[in-house]
Amino acid sequence: MRVVVQNDKSRSPGAAAGRRHRAAARRSRVRGGVTALAVAAIVSGCAPADGQGSGAVGPGPSRQPLKAPPPANNADRHAERPRAEEAQQRKKFRFAHAARVAAARRWRLERVPLTPPPAPAKKPRITTRDGFEVEGHEELGLPPVFTTIPTRQKVVFLTIDDGAEKDPAFLRMMSDLGVPYTAFLSDYLIKEDYGYFKRMQDDGVVLNNHTLHHPYLPALSYLRQKREICGMQRVIERRYGKRPVLFRPPFGNYDRDTLRAAKVCGIEYVPLWNEEVFVDRWDYREWDRKIRPGDIVLTHFRGRDDWQGTMPDMIRRFLNKVTAEGYAVARLEDYL
Repeated sequence: MRVVVQNDKSRSPGAAAGRRHRAAARRSRVRGGVTALAVAAIVSGCAPADGQGSGAVGPGPSRQPLKAPPPANNADRHAERPRAEEAQQRKKFRFAHAARVAAARRWRLERVPLTPPPAPAKKPRITTRDGFEVEGHEELGLPPVFTTIPTRQKVVFLTIDDGAEKDPAFLRMMSDLGVPYTAFLSDYLIKEDYGYFKRMQDDGVVLNNHTLHHPYLPALSYLRQKREICGMQRVIERRYGKRPVLFRPPFGNYDRDTLRAAKVCGIEYVPLWNEEVFVDRWDYREWDRKIRPGDIVLTHFRGRDDWQGTMPDMIRRFLNKVTAEGYAVARLEDYL
């Protein structure tokens, strides 16, 4: 059955046209209102902040003008950086000093070892000590032989010869204390444990030449001396990756052929010593038995089989004396 709706004016053509006309009018009014609001906002935002100018309206009592942030002060920023770096350096120094104090106490030292000054930017000129020259020394350009470094700084240099004793406690002690030293090695003594001296090298110690077999060199021919020196150069380069430039003749004895062979083998310096320290005493080259700035100190890799004590005992004697006299221990290679 078809349903018939009586008197439904909303479905007539005239009624539909009226509805469309009213909807369009409403949309027009909304658009007009939005446009008016937008124009008002633009005018308000573009008005001068101080209320001056034609038709301008100043901000009301509850409204503040917007202000740009102050420009960054570059001077302050640059000043803060050095201050932060200085504070960080002071913190590092305090930490390092506390570690040295603890290490000195652990190894039963009388005083904390002094910190050496920075390595000199300009290296001192090294010359052969008077009375230690050989014939034609300068003319042949032979390596200088010396017992001290020319410096006014209160520093001494610790050098250790041969390699017979391989005491792990010595490595720990020197690493804990941060005391630099230079080693002069002979192959016949180190070959049973090359790894011990590799650990030493890893701690920053420079490994240098003390011949293959530790002979009395002046009794040998030039060629045999050359084999002793150049042979040890090859051992150190092969085992430790770097060819030395420092050489110390066994017993401190040498002749013209020794220095000629050393030069051919790549040696640039022949440091001897001014003092020697043992576990129970000091020996001195100078008549007044005094330590001087720049002195080179000799000792040996020795233990209870040769001394009445250990290598840490010897280092304790060495450090107690030089520290008490106001000397720091510096790295020999830093001055060459």
